[in-house]
Amino acid sequence: MTTEVHESQRISPRMILIVGSLTAFGPLCIDMYLPALPRISHDLHSSASAVQLSLTACLIGLAVGQVLIGPLSDRLGRRRPLFFGLAAFIIASAACTLAPNIQALIALRFVQGVGGAAGLVIAQAIVRDQYSGTAAARFFSVLILVTGAGPILAPQIGAELLRLGSWRILFLSLALAGLVLLAIAAAKLPETLPVDQRNLGGFGQALHTMRAVATDREFLVNSLACAFGFGTVFAYVAGSSFALENVYGLSPEQFSLAFAFNAVGLIAGSQANGRLVGRIGSARLLTYGLVGLATAGLTLLVLVLESAGGLAGVLACMFVVMTSLGFVGPNATALALNDFPQSAGSASALLGLLRFSVGAAVAPLVGLGGSHDVLPLAVVMAACGGLAITIRLAFRPRLVAPGEDRTASFLPEAATDVIL
Repeated sequence: MTTEVHESQRISPRMILIVGSLTAFGPLCIDMYLPALPRISHDLHSSASAVQLSLTACLIGLAVGQVLIGPLSDRLGRRRPLFFGLAAFIIASAACTLAPNIQALIALRFVQGVGGAAGLVIAQAIVRDQYSGTAAARFFSVLILVTGAGPILAPQIGAELLRLGSWRILFLSLALAGLVLLAIAAAKLPETLPVDQRNLGGFGQALHTMRAVATDREFLVNSLACAFGFGTVFAYVAGSSFALENVYGLSPEQFSLAFAFNAVGLIAGSQANGRLVGRIGSARLLTYGLVGLATAGLTLLVLVLESAGGLAGVLACMFVVMTSLGFVGPNATALALNDFPQSAGSASALLGLLRFSVGAAVAPLVGLGGSHDVLPLAVVMAACGGLAITIRLAFRPRLVAPGEDRTASFLPEAATDVIL
């Protein structure tokens, strides 16, 4: 199919809801238990950094799972690998309710991440099966409207469930949600990869495809910028509950409200991106989003070092980070996947591997100062934001998505033009 046909297709509301739910499911297993991190630390007699390793394990699982499931979906189609992944997620979530210690929880969270990865990688591949160029960027922007409900609702749901009982009930709820999503996907999600377009080669062919994607310059630039941009957000996710509850005195319920407020910024940014991308282009909007991430991270670091701004300043920086992500996520994903219509699963898998590998690396770093220190969080957020914009400015991609104005892919010659 040509780009023009893709871009003229109407975006199905049903497809948005199903694919959006799949995309949200992996992050949902992170966001829902964030208010419970301090309680898990207490109940399992473990340090803040050890509890954050359960988040790291989930992120590693999400990364590894995408590498396994993405190429498999290019060969077998999208539905069967998706169902297998959701089944693994359900079983692991149920087992987490019985975890006797932090070591068992960490191991089960890894399996949970591997299963949840199916939704992430296959959702992106489904979009690429049907759309490309500006249309894909718009679709990913619309998806944020659906998936943004996860960060808004999940911590609040988690906080309310904590009022009913132990943190273990959170994982039981995830298992039940997985069952519902599996049933809906089996009944309503069509196969989007025809048999004649599948990669029928063996393991060697899969490795060759992954190597071709991984060595593509445009893919690497967009994916690495995206990965470190998301690293800023993963640091925020891993450290925000300890920072806002233990340092600034918020209750779990108040934390969930603050988390939801910041997620509104994500939705607002993504919807603004969807309206602007046709006029400005994905490449420049990605750059502007990365500038916002880096600026907010650096500002947060200065505020913490100077003991200035208080809770309001911290929340403002976090809000800008999430709003900027609304520009980074859709455009980086669309640009990275654009040149791989026949291997969208593999490309999506590598993008996810980079993204969640960075997340897995930064998550435990924010807890190195203990559960009452905000400085490691600020340092990691500033460093990730700085690396993301540096990669973007130093290694400008040469191309844009087909159908877009080629000039929209290039940054102005002076970096100051970008910022101004």
